[in-house]
Amino acid sequence: MSFVLVTPEALSAAATDTARIGSAINAATTAAAAQTTSVVAAAGDEVSAAVATLFGTYGQTYQAVAAQASGLHQQFENALAAAGSSYAGAEAASAAPLQQTQAAFSAVEQNVLSAVNAPSLALTGRPLIGNGADGGPGQAGGAGGWLYGNGGNGGNGGAGQAGGGGGSAGLLGNGGSGGNGGPGIPGGPGPTGGNGGNGGLLFGNGGAGGNGGDAYVFGNGQPGGSGGAGGDAYLLGTGGAGGHGGLGSVGAAGTNPSAPYLQAASGTDGLSGPAAQTGGAGADDNPGQQGGTGGTGGASSVAAAAGGTGGTGGVGAPGGTGGTGGISTSPNQAGGGGIGGTGGIGAPGGAGGHGGDGGAGGRGGLLFGVGGAGGAGGDGLDGGPGAMGLTGGTGGHGGDNTSSVTRPGVGGAGGNGGTGGNGGNGGNGGAGGAGGLFGQSGAAGAGGTAGAGGAGGTGGTGGTGGVGGTGGTGAGGGGRTGGVGGDGVTGATGASGQPGASG
Repeated sequence: MSFVLVTPEALSAAATDTARIGSAINAATTAAAAQTTSVVAAAGDEVSAAVATLFGTYGQTYQAVAAQASGLHQQFENALAAAGSSYAGAEAASAAPLQQTQAAFSAVEQNVLSAVNAPSLALTGRPLIGNGADGGPGQAGGAGGWLYGNGGNGGNGGAGQAGGGGGSAGLLGNGGSGGNGGPGIPGGPGPTGGNGGNGGLLFGNGGAGGNGGDAYVFGNGQPGGSGGAGGDAYLLGTGGAGGHGGLGSVGAAGTNPSAPYLQAASGTDGLSGPAAQTGGAGADDNPGQQGGTGGTGGASSVAAAAGGTGGTGGVGAPGGTGGTGGISTSPNQAGGGGIGGTGGIGAPGGAGGHGGDGGAGGRGGLLFGVGGAGGAGGDGLDGGPGAMGLTGGTGGHGGDNTSSVTRPGVGGAGGNGGTGGNGGNGGNGGAGGAGGLFGQSGAAGAGGTAGAGGAGGTGGTGGTGGVGGTGGTGAGGGGRTGGVGGDGVTGATGASGQPGASG
């Protein structure tokens, strides 16, 4: 009995190597032919001539023997190549019947399997033996056979669509993996990942959960999608790992209300008399409404009162105008214009979106099995920048005096810039799955990274100084410009997600 195995490829390689060796020997023999077959005598005596003839005869004899060896080498090379071709032809001739036999067995196997599965499909819609079909986009995978078969994988979600769940196995088999959540759409959160399918009742591992989808990057602080939970094992097997959470979106920038603004109530006018009263301050207003105008100072023949202070603008609105100073007939005693109101604070930036939570790991087999690892939480995104502070109110008009120079009002201070939005929190890591009677719990997933706080808004411009009143003999002085408001405070960084609890 022979134990020698020959492959056509090995014979072809040997024939190629043999041809290469023959070519090298022939090249060397040809190169040495001129120097070895015609040896020149060293001198003109008979001894030198006899020696030259002897060596020349040896060279000619070698060339004749080399020619015969080259012929035998070529025959050997041809035999190897022919043997390789013969083996390849015999293998091809043998493969056809084997393929036909294999196809016949496959057809018989399929027919037998179809006959076995037909009653189960008719009664329950689920085969007795066979793997479940994979789901389409966002669709759940099919269940595995009642007796034997793996669950189908869930399909990945499209834009704004959650991933499909993995199919569960029957008695023996592994659960299918959950599909990943699709990318988020504008204004919406990240879609969730599909849950993994459960393993077989007797033996099989749970399927892994799908990853959560990322929120649309400019989605105004929308959270990322949560990862799908891993599938459970029943008696013997390992729980599936939980899916990772998706990324949150960037927070929206703060936006101030558009003009025209609603006006707050004006301050009351000061009473006239020998000692006039100062005009009342304008009302401070609600967000988006301009501060009220200060009241007019009372008129007096002795010393006129100053106009009232303009009201502070609401969030995202300018300050109110200072009140007009009171009229006086007394020399150098006209009322000063009221101070312009402080500009409103810029609108705050929006908070960044939270990262999606990681999926929980699946439970290990009740008798023996390791719990699945929890999925990692998604990262939070940055908060939006705050809006610019609003302009301070215009200073009040100085009071008129029939015989002196009057005092103009001071412009209001610009509003502070808006506070930047807080960064989004990182998603919580998924809890590890519980282990079986003989097994350990799965590791908890890591928490996601928190996003950075948004930048504070630019401070508003100071208000314009008020115009001096009409003097009796001198012109009114120029108003002083209010100071520029300070920059808004940068938002605080969001907290990192907490690690999931161990199963």
